[in-house]
Amino acid sequence: MKINFLGTGTSQGVPVIACDCVVCRSSDKRDKRLRTSLYLEWDNKGLVIDTGPDFRYQMLRLGVQRLDGILFTHSHKDHIAGLDDVRAFNRKQGKPIDIYADLNVHDALKREFFYAFHPKAYFGVPQLNLLTIEANQAFWVFGKSVLPIQVLHYRMPVLGFRFGDFTYITDAKTISEESISKITGTRILVLNALQQEDHISHMTLEEAIAMARHIGAEQTYFTHISHNMGLHEEIQAILPEGMFLAYDELELEL
Repeated sequence: MKINFLGTGTSQGVPVIACDCVVCRSSDKRDKRLRTSLYLEWDNKGLVIDTGPDFRYQMLRLGVQRLDGILFTHSHKDHIAGLDDVRAFNRKQGKPIDIYADLNVHDALKREFFYAFHPKAYFGVPQLNLLTIEANQAFWVFGKSVLPIQVLHYRMPVLGFRFGDFTYITDAKTISEESISKITGTRILVLNALQQEDHISHMTLEEAIAMARHIGAEQTYFTHISHNMGLHEEIQAILPEGMFLAYDELELEL
């Protein structure tokens, strides 16, 4: 399985509009972060986790030619806003895109993209095949078992996903011991780490490091990173062994 980090930034991205901080002015490519999203590829199938506002550009930047499905973690705008641009794949592939999400996300998509679900939908709207998933109930995607794992984004349930030896979690502040037991044993973990200062709905870097140690993956990559985190090069230098700040266009293979 190939893994590409389409975006590793928080809801505002990095640089932030009208911000003059050292991170937003950085010339290091790793400090330029689009909204958080992931592209997975196996058996000639392509799967995206979350379609934020940068989805169109992320697809163009990576040169994605095929998209067979989308998994959604939750319904916040920085994770769903770009869905309309699946229309290009609808046309090229001649069929709807499979959408794997819980019922809360279904409701949000029907509100935000109401025109795609209208009984007399206009020609050319996104073609979406909504499929319902639930926390802790594994399902199959292109021959691979996927386990949705519930975490909490303050009080909001969010789904992480485990694909065998790979687990992806974003927008988490707390993870229950029950959910941790479903992650334990994964080799590569992706976990959100917003910034160094405390935040009500996201893990800080210190909290994410502690959680990564608790889970014990061979490698942990931090994502959903704010400009308040600090410069990539400086933060990476202080991380424990086996832990890394992810960055846009980082590729892994499992």
